[in-house]
Amino acid sequence: MNEGVEKWLAEHAMDLSRWRRHFHMNPELARHEFGTTSFVASQLSAAGMSPLLLPGGTGVVCDIGPGGMRIALRADLDALPLQEATGVAYASTVPGVDHACGHDAHTAILLGTALALNSLPQLPIGVRFIFQPAEEVMPGGALDVVAAGGMQGVSRIFALHCDPRLEAGRVGVRVGAITSAADTVELVLDSPGGHTSRPHLTTDLVYAIGTVITGLPGMLSRRIDPRSATVMVWGAVSAGQAPNAIPRSGILTGTVRTGDHDTWALLEPTVREIVHGLLAPTGVRYELNYRRGVPPVVNDEVSARILEDAVRAIGPDALADTPQSGGGEDFSWYLEEAPGAMARLGVWSGRGPQLDIHQPTFDIDERALATGVRVLTNLVLQS
Repeated sequence: MNEGVEKWLAEHAMDLSRWRRHFHMNPELARHEFGTTSFVASQLSAAGMSPLLLPGGTGVVCDIGPGGMRIALRADLDALPLQEATGVAYASTVPGVDHACGHDAHTAILLGTALALNSLPQLPIGVRFIFQPAEEVMPGGALDVVAAGGMQGVSRIFALHCDPRLEAGRVGVRVGAITSAADTVELVLDSPGGHTSRPHLTTDLVYAIGTVITGLPGMLSRRIDPRSATVMVWGAVSAGQAPNAIPRSGILTGTVRTGDHDTWALLEPTVREIVHGLLAPTGVRYELNYRRGVPPVVNDEVSARILEDAVRAIGPDALADTPQSGGGEDFSWYLEEAPGAMARLGVWSGRGPQLDIHQPTFDIDERALATGVRVLTNLVLQS
């Protein structure tokens, strides 16, 4: 471990917790992270750095170290539209908004990393710190960063994401896909309607919906390579009110996810083809709204090995395996610009239930904050 970083952590461990709790108590939704942005920028400026705000007014990019190509480290700023139910003293003070995905920890860790590295006499490579807005919305604030030139001159990019399945002090790394692409399918159906005693005189909209509910996931499982970890699940369906009336309209929504980047490119045309084939015999009119989300995060092998080395430097038991998730993460957009890797940061205390992310009861063991700083600073200092 680097003596300078350990000295900084010994002096500022309480600051890491204080910052994280400040963010947690004052959560802000996507593209409204003005207070969080201001806090981060002021801390960086006070340390003599030169943070730049993104054009939208939320999000910060800041460079330190030698010029030329540099590595980038990314954290996300936004919270979720959830009512917190942890009961902790530092719970959200904003009704209906909660840092239930750990972005408060991500931001505190990256801020600590920036200040710790800035305190050292020199760095072996230039570093770009990206404090990104709007990760929780599709297609994601990573595209805002890219559009603003945030990936220009970046050779590799890394990030951490809280994982309540791992104990604090451990970090999960894998080569290849670590998240999945996540797209949304919305099917709006239209029919003349009619009486259920005379379905032959109209088009049976509910029967058509049922055909798609079972047929589309089933056909996708036969058209897409099962090794791609592709899954289609419906989340909501609405049609009709009376038991003896064939409704005139209905709506069906769901998600389709895949862990394979090439498969992701094929999903929309395949879904459209299957839906047309299923509904054509029914005579029901329809509009298919297919909304592409984010690609899967695919850790390239070189970047994942670099990340593994950074974790191993913490201690012999720090490195852990981690499975691929079915969730989406817009860190994937950065990987369209440069190679990189994301790791999972253990935040479970080791006692009691493993409280899942995106739930109102989610909280972290704050010992994970120092672990996160050590990993990110190691990535830079071992370069």
